Amino acid sequence: MSNRYANLGNAFKGLLRISQTGLVLAQAGISWAMGDRPPTPRLLRQTFEKLGATYIKLGQFIASSPSLFPEAYVTEFQHCLDKTSSLPFSVMQEVLQRELQRPLQEVFSHIDEVPLASASIAQVHAATLVTGEPVVIKIQKPGVENILLTDLNFLYFAARIVEVAFPKIKFASLSAIVSEIQACMMEEVDFYKEARNIGEFNAFLERTGNQAAIAPKVYEHASSLRVLTMERFYGVPLTDLDTIRKYSKDPAGTLILAMNTWFASLMFCESFHADLHAGNLMVLTDGRIGFIDFGIVGRIDPDTWGATTDFVESLTDGNFAKMAASMARIGMTKRAVDTGKLAKDLEEIYGAFTTVDPEHVLNGAVNDGEINRIMLDIVAVGERHGIRFPRAFALLLKQILYFDRYVKILAPDMNMFADDRIAFMGDGMNPLQLH
Repeated sequence: MSNRYANLGNAFKGLLRISQTGLVLAQAGISWAMGDRPPTPRLLRQTFEKLGATYIKLGQFIASSPSLFPEAYVTEFQHCLDKTSSLPFSVMQEVLQRELQRPLQEVFSHIDEVPLASASIAQVHAATLVTGEPVVIKIQKPGVENILLTDLNFLYFAARIVEVAFPKIKFASLSAIVSEIQACMMEEVDFYKEARNIGEFNAFLERTGNQAAIAPKVYEHASSLRVLTMERFYGVPLTDLDTIRKYSKDPAGTLILAMNTWFASLMFCESFHADLHAGNLMVLTDGRIGFIDFGIVGRIDPDTWGATTDFVESLTDGNFAKMAASMARIGMTKRAVDTGKLAKDLEEIYGAFTTVDPEHVLNGAVNDGEINRIMLDIVAVGERHGIRFPRAFALLLKQILYFDRYVKILAPDMNMFADDRIAFMGDGMNPLQLH
């Protein structure tokens, strides 16, 4: 009976959520009818932000998927920030208590009630274990999983209707895209999977003898499906050059270590960190590189691994013929690709990889818009030649572009794609010698 009542309760919540969604959409429609008519991409982004967690994450998915969505939407959704008002600690405490199923004082000696961060899916609090270790607790906001499932099922149903009603629509695989989005988002709310991603990365570091980089230790006894308790790191983002100099005598060498560690993970780890913005790469007070937040990871299909390796290697020497050939192998296309013409088009945009306007790198901040501009250029070139890239490739490329911008901050005289100290995709290196 308890399962029956629980199912009825979830069904009621689902109906309530659909009603809320309908109300927001109706309000947007009324505003449009009354003359408030911003460009469609902006209207959609503003509506998504009002709809909350699922749609904010969906907006970020669009922003990071230039291989799947039109340029205007990818550009607009760069403004879709995943920062929300924090919930009272009493609410998060209930989630924590329910998930750990024991008195919190048996696990933590102190929990800071003021969160370190609050996003659409989770809230992060600093704490101390009863054994004395400083930690951070990532606590999923109540009801998020049910909201995601309801919203994504609704979107899938709507996509199927659109496909049937408009069979010639540009995105004929709209429901397949929604299915991919659903798989990605549901991974983000499964903290067991994030814990496994962290464990795999630390195991990779141990196997390769890399003691200069680290991911946080996960405390399994204080974690669950919706709670993730991790070692707390102390340090600064990779872009904080002035402070990094206090922790490292060689900022450029520290950056090279971070890059070589990540490139080695492509070869020797089951997945790669796919969200390397500055907040997720830290220089710790002891000089080590800290990789944090493994909620978003990428996996390269074994069938395209060789082509992906060739593409990255081609970046190092500007071999456009090899770059074009590998793109044709990576991408999904139903027609023959003229790799000669593709190579010429790639050569025209290659300068964006190796040059950057200094005004776009301000106060150590890496410009996401610029990175996405380059990605859109590459994707546009591919589309002109009938190529559509898998999202995993776009994620990998974006991380490389992040590193290219970090080079401009920490080692402006270094050419990332020509420096012998950087081991792209293994590049014949001994994984025990990463720096």
